[in-house]
Amino acid sequence: MKLISILFLYFALGSAAIAAPGAHGPNGEHLDAPGGHAHTDAGPRVETFTETFELVGHLQGDELSILIDRYATNEPVLNGKLEVELNGLKAPARFHADHGDYAVDDTKFLEALAKPGKHSLVFTLAAGEETDLLEGTMEVKAEDAGHGHSHEGEHGDSHGHAYSLKTWLIGGILLSILLVAMVIPMLRRKSRSGQ
Repeated sequence: MKLISILFLYFALGSAAIAAPGAHGPNGEHLDAPGGHAHTDAGPRVETFTETFELVGHLQGDELSILIDRYATNEPVLNGKLEVELNGLKAPARFHADHGDYAVDDTKFLEALAKPGKHSLVFTLAAGEETDLLEGTMEVKAEDAGHGHSHEGEHGDSHGHAYSLKTWLIGGILLSILLVAMVIPMLRRKSRSGQ
């Protein structure tokens, strides 16, 4: 009976950790990256939202990586059309189905964005029948300019997703070891009492 209780507790805690809602500020604004994606880059970042959509973008070495969600539900906006404008320069953002993000890799655009200073960005999004303009500011500091921010994981993942997967995997292994460490003494006691 104790084994069943321990297993139930183990799965309940694991489910709660996975299903926990994202962080919200006092006015309901979303504080975490949309779509449950984790970015490990501490470099230049832009966040903005409208009544319909929210957007988080990171300048990471050879691309501007952008995640977009519906503001009310945190549902990822997939397969939309996105264009980013900076001081008259426009660049399309391609959707990466494998990561659920959009990426701008236009060299001229990225060179302008990587210069130190505050950059006003305009994002034009078309998702199905809906269109929206999102405006945000990205600050690039002198120490950010000039060096790449590509944080590649063990398998060449430049979006930081490998790091979050690795963290979950380590956590799962540690929880499994803890569970085994709790079950073995109970089984030993039960086998001794049965002899």
